[in-house]
Amino acid sequence: MTTKIGYARVSTMDQDTDVQVQALRDAGCETIRTEKASGTTTNGRPELASILEFIREGDALVVTRIDRLARSIGDLQVIVKTLREKGAALVCTEQPVDTGTAAGKAFLDMLGVFAEFETNLRRERQMEGIEKAKARGVYKGRKRSIDREEVRRLHREGMGPTEIAQRMGVGRASVYRVIRGE
Repeated sequence: MTTKIGYARVSTMDQDTDVQVQALRDAGCETIRTEKASGTTTNGRPELASILEFIREGDALVVTRIDRLARSIGDLQVIVKTLREKGAALVCTEQPVDTGTAAGKAFLDMLGVFAEFETNLRRERQMEGIEKAKARGVYKGRKRSIDREEVRRLHREGMGPTEIAQRMGVGRASVYRVIRGE
């Protein structure tokens, strides 16, 4: 008997997985794992890693769309290879993906290419927007999260960078940058 394991992912904390979870339930998933993490990498996605580690022969990993699983063709191919090696399948509820056929594999690869292309376009648009904002003097970057004067004062009083970082709850590298005057 095939066990259907659902995987739902959104990119940001203010998004929710409710629609995906319902679609996965409707597809017959007994287990559904969710996470809020970027799809541009498989790093930092413990739920996906857990599924790939424990999925068994005959099981199916079910997602609503390929871009919920991966937004890079390289990551997608690694995931599919892992599933294939374990004798598991990949199923999409909204796209006709069947990793057992040549046509299905080609379609899967095309979806992966388009997901990666979309990510790259979004990144380019974001960088263009930042450059335009900088040119208008509107974009200043992230606000500083460290009190530079306090770092300098503590350092003058003889406190070391590690102790300053611990006391202020900031990274040691940030303290070093302030001390060096960067």
